[in-house]
Amino acid sequence: MKILLTNDDGFHAPGIQTLYRLLKKKNHEVAIIAPNTEKSASSHSVTLFQPLRLYKKGENCWAVSGTPADCSIIASKKMIHFVPDIVISGINRGQNMGEDVLYSGTIAAALEAMYLGMKSIAVSLVAFENEKYETAAKVISKLLDENILEQIKEGEILNINVPNVEFEKIKGVKSTFLGHRIYNDFVVEQEDPFGKKIYWIGGSAPEWKILAGSDYSAVNNGFVSITPIKPDFNSKNTLEKFTQKISLT
Repeated sequence: MKILLTNDDGFHAPGIQTLYRLLKKKNHEVAIIAPNTEKSASSHSVTLFQPLRLYKKGENCWAVSGTPADCSIIASKKMIHFVPDIVISGINRGQNMGEDVLYSGTIAAALEAMYLGMKSIAVSLVAFENEKYETAAKVISKLLDENILEQIKEGEILNINVPNVEFEKIKGVKSTFLGHRIYNDFVVEQEDPFGKKIYWIGGSAPEWKILAGSDYSAVNNGFVSITPIKPDFNSKNTLEKFTQKISLT
């Protein structure tokens, strides 16, 4: 299978490198085009007003001085010498569940690949310490063996979150919907050395609503979560109301 890897943690991040090594051992044809530095929470931003630079890191491996979405665009239009059967964005350090998908560069790279006509998935490991990337890599390898490509419909991606446990302790796989998180102390106020106020966005760890069938619920119970994401920003019901009620005469 021909596989393109990208991410938002950067080319040298252990997640993407672990996945690359395992897929190569499985005799897949693998390429990497990933940001040369970490671009977490860059969402779907694209570089328009400065040039992009590419740094060759090995056979079919490049680092890009841009965003995750840039990587998918460059891969599609300029760099890859084969058409990938699938684009895999990750393995991300930390979850991409619930509202995370709005901010995530990992998700954006997969979405941009989808918009460019390629099947794609995003994969994240739900941990920020003692990360078991090998578990997530084995999960992806197994899903590829199970022909997960056939489950990806046109105009959608699969968002996969993996519990941070040994592979043997994974309880299974569940199809899920996006959960909902609640942030407390989302903006932290401090002072710089000159006594001027500065602000950090992030705050304490979020609280998740316990919703049966959600991505968080599945991962929290030891299952791999697979959430199909099909972007559609049209609020059709509201549009019909505007059409019916608004007149310019």
